[in-house]
Amino acid sequence: MIVTVWNNGGTGYGIKIDMPDRKKFFKKEWKSVVLELEGVGLPIEVNTDKPSFWHPGCGELISKEIGEWLAKNGLIPWPYRKPPKLRLEPLSNRRFRLFKP
Repeated sequence: MIVTVWNNGGTGYGIKIDMPDRKKFFKKEWKSVVLELEGVGLPIEVNTDKPSFWHPGCGELISKEIGEWLAKNGLIPWPYRKPPKLRLEPLSNRRFRLFKP
């Protein structure tokens, strides 16, 4: 699936997942997901146990490690109103891999 890089207007970064993809690839009973970041040895765990993840206008996976990975790969900052697009691949139950464009 294609996801969009997200920022809270400050130092918080993550990825925004469209609602159809959330409904297809995520489950509301999950408390978190495991995310493999391309080029990083250890996966991270990201919270999904929050109402905002299922709100139609939200749906972000947010973590300090995602922000660090984005910075390391030159994906932040981005031009005004043109956040980068990334690929998020489902691997197994609760496990995903995030790829650069």
